[in-house]
Amino acid sequence: MQKYILFIFFGVFLSTFYGCVPNKKIIYLQNKEGLENLTDGKVITYEIPDYRLQYNDIIDVNIKTVEDLLRDGFNVLGEQTTQNSMVGQVAQSGGDIYYMNGYNVDKEGFVRLPMIGKVSVIDKTIEEARLVIEEKVKAFVKTELYVKVKLGGIRYSALGEFRKPGKFVVLQDRMTIFEAIAHAGDLTTVAKRDNLILIRQNPEGTEIHTIDLTDRKIVQSPYYFIQPNDQLYAEPMKVREIGSGENAAQSLALIVSSISAVALILNIAIR
Repeated sequence: MQKYILFIFFGVFLSTFYGCVPNKKIIYLQNKEGLENLTDGKVITYEIPDYRLQYNDIIDVNIKTVEDLLRDGFNVLGEQTTQNSMVGQVAQSGGDIYYMNGYNVDKEGFVRLPMIGKVSVIDKTIEEARLVIEEKVKAFVKTELYVKVKLGGIRYSALGEFRKPGKFVVLQDRMTIFEAIAHAGDLTTVAKRDNLILIRQNPEGTEIHTIDLTDRKIVQSPYYFIQPNDQLYAEPMKVREIGSGENAAQSLALIVSSISAVALILNIAIR
């Protein structure tokens, strides 16, 4: 009977021990063994590819004439003060102000602007779209123009082992993958940080990439910056399937409860 009890205790201990999550699996930006180290303070150069507009994107278009600029004292944000305040309030509440006030790119790649009508912006950069819109506006306005075009925020989804999974709208022109993870409350302890799946949309179709967040070289990756409509999926480690503790305290509590349960069952069996 004693051998049987020891065997059960040993099995419980092993399953709990191997169910713990080691630090090297959850620490971001490590210098991996066998690879060239990226030392602290080293300047890392990279090129951010110009994002090209695609279906379902939302752009913000702001057009000012000479009269507008003179009236506002060359303050191109003059009439936008109230709108920007609304944007901030809606963003804090998790809403999407540009869904109501921006211009959607339709399936054919057009945005429809007041008076101007349809303008093709599909597969164009923001600057290229601005130039096309400016040329269209010149057909109606003969004075000097100020035309500003920007993305109506970055929309992306976080699925799987995130602390706050969901769909997010971030009012920025550029965002790193770590900022995207932070908006989703960070990854859970049991998330596979070395196997994060990035699903990226582009005009030609869908790409799937696997990203290692524990490797410091991620900052040199072309996927270090999030693009609109990206989807992030974090898979769980085996420890979640086993059901063991995520750290030493949880594992110890599991061992104690398991031993107590086994002792209770054996005590009942002996009686």
